[in-house]
Amino acid sequence: MIIAIASDHAGFKLKLAITEHLRKAGHQVIDEGPMDEQRVDYPDFAERAARVVARGDAQRGVLVCGSGIGMCMSANKIPGIRAVVVHDAWEAEMSRRHNDANVACFGQRSMGEDVVTHALDTFLRAEFDGGRHEGRVAKIGHIDGSVKIEAPGE
Repeated sequence: MIIAIASDHAGFKLKLAITEHLRKAGHQVIDEGPMDEQRVDYPDFAERAARVVARGDAQRGVLVCGSGIGMCMSANKIPGIRAVVVHDAWEAEMSRRHNDANVACFGQRSMGEDVVTHALDTFLRAEFDGGRHEGRVAKIGHIDGSVKIEAPGE
């Protein structure tokens, strides 16, 4: 799988660990930066990685900051992105199965590396259930303009 990844300075070390983990698992990683721990603004890097996913150049995205929250908020501004802050494997699985999430966000200051890699592996393995969830996910896309939902009779 091709995975876009980015962080800010507060998530840089965890980004490096995740990148190594993903490559060892056989994934291709597109690193959208930063390339060092100098202070940066998380929206810039969240946008870069999220646009890679939205274009279809990567199947999933991973974003890391201190809490995961700022990255998630920023990524969700990009049409077609369904980013979620993930704290454990159950949330990772449900975000994929029920919401078709395509970007997982993690907090370096709030999570250990082992918990993150386990949750990320779950996120990458889990499939969207479809069915009753399809209409709801389409409505999310309709809100950001990435999906057109026609009203009855159109």
